[in-house]
Amino acid sequence: MRVSKQKAGEHRDAILAAASRLFRARGFDKVGVAEVTQAAGLTHGGFYGHFASKEALAAEVCDLSFGNAVRRVQASAGLEDYIDLYVSADHRDREGPCPMVALGTDVSRLSGPVRAQFAEGVARYVAAIRAHMAPEDPLAEGRAAALVSILVGGMNLARAVAASDPALSEQILAGVRVQARAVIRPG
Repeated sequence: MRVSKQKAGEHRDAILAAASRLFRARGFDKVGVAEVTQAAGLTHGGFYGHFASKEALAAEVCDLSFGNAVRRVQASAGLEDYIDLYVSADHRDREGPCPMVALGTDVSRLSGPVRAQFAEGVARYVAAIRAHMAPEDPLAEGRAAALVSILVGGMNLARAVAASDPALSEQILAGVRVQARAVIRPG
């Protein structure tokens, strides 16, 4: 039975949303196509009408996830506000955190298209952070990259120890907030 273009678009969006949620929660390798389509409320057979492969889906999930992350940066009033949102217990405990925290280690083991899309997403994210910095700051590019590294690395560590040592996790988050603010203050 054929579906309308609108319905096909809705199915594709549902697959992307389900895959994004599942991949960020458990990683690319731990989620299968059948599980993604089931989570989207669709049958497994229709998947390949929308995506050539699971890898193609993963690349599009990277694009979608980074698009959402960049919009959150752009919507923030400033970097200090964004730091507070990002380096929070809520973000740490979320099942599907930002794509860099959720998928960074997986991407290094995947093929070219996913890696390329992830790298492009990181570049867009760093540029969104940079846009919040003083345009005349000659070190702003490096500051933006350093800030992203501090945020992502700190969040990874805080998540890794949260269950076994909540106090250490909170200490990491507090330290990251302090160091992140130091990076964004020129001079």
